[in-house]
Amino acid sequence: MTTPALLPLSGRRIPPLNLGPPSFPHHRATLRLSEKFILLLILSAFITLCFGAFFFLPDSSKHKRFDLGLEDVLIPHVDANRGAKNPGVFLIHGPDEHRHREEEERLRNKIRADHEKALEEAKEKLKKSREEIRAEIQTEKNKVVQEMKTKEKKPLPPVPIPNLTGINGGDPESSDIRKKREKIKEMMKHAWDNYRIYGWGHNELRPIARKGHSTNIFGSSQMGATIVDALDTLYIMGLLDEFRDGQKWIEDNLDFSVNSEVSVFEVNIRFIGGLLSAYYLSGEEIFKIKAVQLAEKLLPAFNTPTGIPWAMVNLKSGVGRNWGWASAGSSILAEFGTLHMEFVHLSYLTGDPVYYKKVMHIRKLLQKMDRPNGLYPNYLNPRTGRWGQYHTSVGGLGDSFYEYLLKAWLMSDKTDHEARKMYDDAIEAIEKHLIKKSRGGLTFIGEWKNGHLEKKMGHLACFAGGMFALGADGSRMDKAGHYLELGAEIAHTCHESYDRTALKLGPESFKFDGAVEAVAVRQAEKYYILRPEAIEKYCRVSGGFSGVKDVYSSTPTHDDVQQSFFLAETLKYLYLLFSGDDLLPLDHWVFNTEAHPLPVLHLSNTTLSGNPAVL
Repeated sequence: MTTPALLPLSGRRIPPLNLGPPSFPHHRATLRLSEKFILLLILSAFITLCFGAFFFLPDSSKHKRFDLGLEDVLIPHVDANRGAKNPGVFLIHGPDEHRHREEEERLRNKIRADHEKALEEAKEKLKKSREEIRAEIQTEKNKVVQEMKTKEKKPLPPVPIPNLTGINGGDPESSDIRKKREKIKEMMKHAWDNYRIYGWGHNELRPIARKGHSTNIFGSSQMGATIVDALDTLYIMGLLDEFRDGQKWIEDNLDFSVNSEVSVFEVNIRFIGGLLSAYYLSGEEIFKIKAVQLAEKLLPAFNTPTGIPWAMVNLKSGVGRNWGWASAGSSILAEFGTLHMEFVHLSYLTGDPVYYKKVMHIRKLLQKMDRPNGLYPNYLNPRTGRWGQYHTSVGGLGDSFYEYLLKAWLMSDKTDHEARKMYDDAIEAIEKHLIKKSRGGLTFIGEWKNGHLEKKMGHLACFAGGMFALGADGSRMDKAGHYLELGAEIAHTCHESYDRTALKLGPESFKFDGAVEAVAVRQAEKYYILRPEAIEKYCRVSGGFSGVKDVYSSTPTHDDVQQSFFLAETLKYLYLLFSGDDLLPLDHWVFNTEAHPLPVLHLSNTTLSGNPAVL
């Protein structure tokens, strides 16, 4: 049985900071609607006039050349072999030149007529009262809103669900293990029920204050992150009444047309991942529809000079930006590198290759770039395509990028050899430059900063023990045994970081300097926030579960936050630990970095008729 200790446990979160966009004085937006409307009409007329002028300019050559840069945009009656300098670029001559001039004249007349019509409409608008203009604007707004709603309700093309294995089952034979499994299920009920009572619809719960909680990664809206994150865990545990409550909230309340700036990465792994998983497990169409609606809202984040997405995007305006603290305005490796699994499934389910193309573009760009010592720096500028600070980490800022290289290969039924090569190259460089042994014999993964190794390992890097074990099968030069052993050594080091605290809970990061090994030194590194290993003794409170601020204190202070990933990851992994291998078997399912299971796309399932996205 594969235990959660051998699963690449999710880890990648960045401490939330209050770095919202600056607010602007209200008086800057007080231009009257009528004035705006008139200015818009005048501007429209001016643009129409300028555009029309382009067609009125005289021909600069006898032979008009069309080169749109697209091989598919062709004039079918032109011989491609006559006068063409490049494929897809044609010269118009002979009888065709006459027809071309007639077409140009027709276009000129049409533009002239449209221009005159726009001017007449503008004159008529100027004669109307402010109230009439307001009414017309409201009518147009209502029309646009209705069109958007109609578009959202448009059914997606039918795509057969892959043959899914292991959705139910997993009952252990041992009565002792069954009791432990039921205890974990009770913990899930405790977390969910209190959220249901005190934080319903909010992103997360403050279990001590007994009210809703949120951070800036979710923007300013109540998006029900805990509901979406918990759905598949509820389903797997057989808590179907709770699952249906969550489904109803999503149907009635989950709206992505909000003026809210969200983390592309966090929303992808929690929301899109959670919705896709809920769809595959339950077959309920609403989850697929909501996942696609949200994905469309994230696409503007990729509108950068390089195609590397912004860290944040406004769901309404589509405006993106990066975290203010990131090196030189850079995007973060673990964020833009942790989209592949979800986006491949989006293309698979919709037949729209745009999602697949976005993540493959990122991969191709990374392949072309020079990497210092073969290592991937954590920061990449989306404007220039250059690395930011030379800081490499398998913990926060870098971790799930490597996880997704391996899982892209696994999810493709081990046919994505490009992803596997990138993974193998990366871990060879990591082992050579970052993995060391302490004086006490503990194997740890340090961080590379500007040419120097920092002997510090983050809690988030503990997932690497599972990653090395998961990737052992298929490794180069028959090194499976080596990577299994390496994974076990890293897991042992992480266990020591737990065992050396008063609460037996691991700190956020720990050092290996001199006599100090696997111990946090700075106060800011001593907290535990319900990451995917938990001990009920110190984290359970009457209103749910809370993280603690200092794992070295025998009388801990709670941080009063029940993270959504506690229900998505921690409790799911614990439940699977005490379940049989027939529940979500790993040769049929791959967990995203938020522990949302997505099915392996076996070859027989990836060339569906009617689905143009052949992955």
